[in-house]
Amino acid sequence: MTRHWGYVGAIVSAVLFGVSSTLNKIALENVNPVVIAGMIYLVGGVLVFGIHLSPFYKKIISLFETPTETETKISKKDFRILALVILSGSIIAPFMLLHGLNETTAINASLLLNTESLFTVLIGFAFLKERGTKKDYLAILLLLIGVMFITTKGEFKALTLTKEVTGNLLIVGACLFWGIDNNLSKFLSKKRDIVIITGLKCFIGGAVLLVISVLLRVSFNIPLMSIPYILSVGAFSIAFSILLFLFALREIGSVRTGIVFSTSSLFGAVFAFMILGEAFTLIQVLAGLTMLLGVY
Repeated sequence: MTRHWGYVGAIVSAVLFGVSSTLNKIALENVNPVVIAGMIYLVGGVLVFGIHLSPFYKKIISLFETPTETETKISKKDFRILALVILSGSIIAPFMLLHGLNETTAINASLLLNTESLFTVLIGFAFLKERGTKKDYLAILLLLIGVMFITTKGEFKALTLTKEVTGNLLIVGACLFWGIDNNLSKFLSKKRDIVIITGLKCFIGGAVLLVISVLLRVSFNIPLMSIPYILSVGAFSIAFSILLFLFALREIGSVRTGIVFSTSSLFGAVFAFMILGEAFTLIQVLAGLTMLLGVY
């Protein structure tokens, strides 16, 4: 494989994650958000561990073999990094996001969620010394502009960032922790067995979120009609998406992976239009083309 497969992995990861917003929206009609977050991560973890134990495991691992140097052993230091990744990206960030969504407007949340890409770039630039060419920075600019318009539909007059301050800060805080997660995960992506890394991240994060749900006395009522959506999101939007995200981190770094992954908002809007019949405006079409130009 060549380095270009890293970009392919990032884009496919974004597509898989993009469909989650549509499927989760359907499931949210009948299931508590914290329970959904815990269940989809747990399902993803169980699926990945199933792959790890399957007879096809070695063949699957071989698909991710690249010219990039990988490390075969997982050290105690790696487990400490993994613990920080799970804490920041699979527990704190989702928890802050869910509480923030309840205290701010939808358009505020849509815009502020894009700060994840910004934090990923800034942390990678400041602490991991990742650098790019002028073409890279132009691409980042195009993607950030596109993602702002695709999520807000250009309705910036509706923004109320000076109100609902608590909710806004919680969402920005969640994106900061996801940015930390993305950059720390770069170290774990160097491991040959990124399958077991993905499984641990999903399973432990999901289990902790469900324990938090119990402590908060949240209802665990899950209608049968919601189960297919939870299973689909857990398998594709969490398990396979995270696995491909780690692969992309290994090949192209946290800055490029984080920015390309921001196209998930574009794919999310497209899936919402196709499945839920939500509006897809001319501004969003132009924003989507701008994002695709940035990826190119």
